Amino acid sequence: MIKRKFKNILVVVGGKSGERKISLASGKECIKALKKKKYNVSVFDPKFKNLNLINKLKTDAIFNALHGKGGEDGIAQSYFEYLKIPYTHSGVISSYNAMNKIISKDLFIKNKILTPKYFSLTKQDHNKKKLKQLIKKKKINFPLVIKPINEGSSLGVKIIKDFKSLYISSKFLFKKYNQLMFEKYIGGQEIQVAVINNNVLGAIELVPKRSFYDYKAKYTKAAKTKHIMPARLDQKNYSRVLKLAKKAHQALGCRGVTRTDFKFYKNKFYILELNTQPGMTSLSLVPEIASHSGIIFEDLVEKILLDASINR
Repeated sequence: MIKRKFKNILVVVGGKSGERKISLASGKECIKALKKKKYNVSVFDPKFKNLNLINKLKTDAIFNALHGKGGEDGIAQSYFEYLKIPYTHSGVISSYNAMNKIISKDLFIKNKILTPKYFSLTKQDHNKKKLKQLIKKKKINFPLVIKPINEGSSLGVKIIKDFKSLYISSKFLFKKYNQLMFEKYIGGQEIQVAVINNNVLGAIELVPKRSFYDYKAKYTKAAKTKHIMPARLDQKNYSRVLKLAKKAHQALGCRGVTRTDFKFYKNKFYILELNTQPGMTSLSLVPEIASHSGIIFEDLVEKILLDASINR
């Protein structure tokens, strides 16, 4: 039986990001699980109240069920640190670094974790000449992927096959974002690995019906991706990807649960990104991986909760 160290749990959910809907769905499932485990649960939505209004006297720990900007980029975490309330998932710096795709890329490279070639460009520097120069300099051939540097759930991600489409799509995205990352597209198998409290849970393979595992593939039942658990890898490569996920988790200084996205192509694993606030909905991958490892959803949520702390 798991020893309980918290009683009154505040689930922070919703928020103002483009992933609000997913956060509400994740939060709903986590609230049910915590109540089933007999915790006293209350709910706080920062869309309606500032996070510094959390009642610290009535809160033993915060279960952070936020997704996207403001929730998994270090901002919410800085409030929790200020309030000195233990909270789940990664801390301020780890959350910021993981959310920022350029910083996380640099950390992966520094730790010798293979990642696709890339370059970034700001709105101010965006023009056809500069774009062509960077593609040539970085020796990146089409297709390539455009993505905002600090969004989750594949929001704003596009696979581009020619320069004309690249320029038009990037110009459109720059209406909303100030900086974009341009990354070499890697084919092959999509593999995602869950890590919790520095223990690797397993690797799942995704076969999307769409061009890639985008927002609709993640959260729409009609576009449901085929999930293969465990991933179709031989024993050596399965072990390799688990070790790489743990290495990435530790390289970014993460805590609690993370999900790391890889592509496996020509016997090489390429890390795409690491998510410090993975979804906890009925279609989410971490609960599915945990279930295959014999961990039911309620126990998974409690394991995440019991790792809550401050000063990370």
